[in-house]
Amino acid sequence: MQSYYPEHFERDMATTEAEWLAALPRAVGAHPLTLSAGQAQVPIGNGNLTLHWRPLPPRVIALLRIQRLAVVFAFVGVDEAARQGFMKHFDLSTQRGGG
Repeated sequence: MQSYYPEHFERDMATTEAEWLAALPRAVGAHPLTLSAGQAQVPIGNGNLTLHWRPLPPRVIALLRIQRLAVVFAFVGVDEAARQGFMKHFDLSTQRGGG
């Protein structure tokens, strides 16, 4: 989890599109979610979060292949406190265990 989330940023996420789509409803919490091909809209307060994603080539480590998505987060009209709170919940919801 980051300590600060800017209004616009991109992430390289280790997930398939199917896993991403399954995780999104939980990750946005109580906020409505509108999906279309390669993007989603999430109203937050008086503003909006637009998510865009596209597949990236898998990361290959020896015989291991990790599927990836490039995900762009674009907040418009979402105040900083709401943005930080939303993203902390989003990150906690999409974290994977390790060990």
